[in-house]
Amino acid sequence: MREIVKNSNGESFSIGIVMSEFNPHVGEALLKACHHELLKLGVKDDRIVLAKVPGALESPLALKKMAQSKKFDALIALGAVIRGETFHFEVVANHSAKSIMDVQLEFSMPIVNAILTTENDEQAMERTSVKGAEAAQVAIQMIHLLKSV
Repeated sequence: MREIVKNSNGESFSIGIVMSEFNPHVGEALLKACHHELLKLGVKDDRIVLAKVPGALESPLALKKMAQSKKFDALIALGAVIRGETFHFEVVANHSAKSIMDVQLEFSMPIVNAILTTENDEQAMERTSVKGAEAAQVAIQMIHLLKSV
């Protein structure tokens, strides 16, 4: 059996990031961790493009436009949907996640969904450094995987 070896070298890749500005402190913390990890993995700073959108529901359209451009090897969605007192949380969380997955499958391009869905602000902030870094790692690993199959 031939196993596809995990590769974390991001040196030659271009990455697009779409960040939701709703819950901006969470988005900025995710971005900081993601950006730091991308640089650590060898992605050049001038090959990282950030697009900011108002909220999680706007992320899929921006991701789709970036995917259509064919300028990127992978895309990353950052943001947070934090539960409130209404059903709106479920609508935003479910539809943004489904739409991001649809774009990924339509374009056969790695799109990492790092839009956190949490019960409260504290849970979101506790997860930002790990989830931001993981998003970068997953993006690079999936680029290599898709190039290897």
